[in-house]
Amino acid sequence: MTLSTQSEPINYPFTSEVGLGLDERFRTAQSGQGMVRVQLPYGEAAWLATRYEDARFVLGDRRFSRAMAVERDAPRLTPVKLTQTILAMDPPEHTRLRTLVATAFTMHRMEALRPRVREIAETALAEMVAGGQPADLVEKFALTIPVAVICELLGVPVADRPKFRAWTDTAMSTSRVDQGQAEANQLALRGYIAELLAWHRAKPADDLITALVEARDERDRLSEDELIDIVVTLLVAGHETTATQIPNFVYVLLERPGQWAELVADPDLIPAAVEELLRYVPLGDGPGFPRYATEDVEVGGTLVRAGEPVVIALGAANRDERRFPSADEVRFDRPNNQHIGFGHGVHHCLGATLARVELQEALRVLLARLPDLRLGGDLVWKTEMLVRGPRTMPVGW
Repeated sequence: MTLSTQSEPINYPFTSEVGLGLDERFRTAQSGQGMVRVQLPYGEAAWLATRYEDARFVLGDRRFSRAMAVERDAPRLTPVKLTQTILAMDPPEHTRLRTLVATAFTMHRMEALRPRVREIAETALAEMVAGGQPADLVEKFALTIPVAVICELLGVPVADRPKFRAWTDTAMSTSRVDQGQAEANQLALRGYIAELLAWHRAKPADDLITALVEARDERDRLSEDELIDIVVTLLVAGHETTATQIPNFVYVLLERPGQWAELVADPDLIPAAVEELLRYVPLGDGPGFPRYATEDVEVGGTLVRAGEPVVIALGAANRDERRFPSADEVRFDRPNNQHIGFGHGVHHCLGATLARVELQEALRVLLARLPDLRLGGDLVWKTEMLVRGPRTMPVGW
């Protein structure tokens, strides 16, 4: 067992912002004894879980708390401290809020959305093609699909959809935005959501925001601040990661033309391909929310003392050779592919099923309509963001 005082923290994150490679320092951490101590740009030092079993254990064990991060100088990438939202809650508070939203994201409901998702993808692709080549796959295709889907699901007016793009960019940024700028951005977004809620109160409809408003007004199951927090979280998280993963997946496949051709020839492989790409692509550039031990807990040979935080490297855990043989290869026939790309435990991504539908249908439409898709110029990668992927991706066909 490794004692908490054994190692000096090393700077984290390791990952380069350009490309989708996995830094060799993750391999070094995985091969060592126990976990390693890391220091993020802000907050206190933390333990870093890089191995699959360690990551899954911490994510699923109730002795690790997210809510404690709000009270502490939590390890983080930005100067902005964590606030009490649904993403930083423990049961039973987290369970109460999640249950209100979960009924809208059941597998049955998401599968029922599949034809509409496919229609949105086909329309976006037709408009991209009509605009000529090279075209930016990110702006013309990848962003369009999840933005339209989450806005329709929530009930955001079409005319308002461009408004929250800038707010989302700032919310997902790891640049050194000062506290005042971050608070101003958050205030503007929350102000918009408050107006949107008032609009839905005046004009109820068959959408998720109306259902949440009813839960607030008629059944008193959440506060007004909680209601705003939930809608903000759904709007931001509901499109950014999927919009980034679509070009990431296309990039990985175009770098492996044989596998692109395999999917063109056999579209039935697309669901398995999406799962493998979710495992393979290290999407996050940072650690996500830290988990604080509420008592002394042993994790993979390391004793984590009560009150110490652990951060999770999901991308590294999904490329752990102990769990995934030939982990650095993309294999559509990988058996028992239980990756943790959507997390694990009580905070497992609520929108995982919706994301799968969107990713599958985006690839299906591209493979069917543009089987000869190719890169049409140099990619520009996102920098100083919580997610890794192309900011612009010129393609031709």
